[in-house]
Amino acid sequence: MDNGYALFDILYQDGARTSNRKVPTVDIDQYDRENSVRAFIEAQDRKIAEMSGNPRGPIKSITPSDV
Repeated sequence: MDNGYALFDILYQDGARTSNRKVPTVDIDQYDRENSVRAFIEAQDRKIAEMSGNPRGPIKSITPSDV
């Protein structure tokens, strides 16, 4: 069982940027990598927005972090 993480940098359509967002490798579909990462990050953003009251805008791009 793989319990590692992959890190991604997220650019939002409003120009906001977040770096090193952790996505569990078990949640990344090897055949549809971008959409599975996007779905995980969007779900994470919704949870954060519910707690903080500050929703994120739509994602413009997702790139692997250079760490």
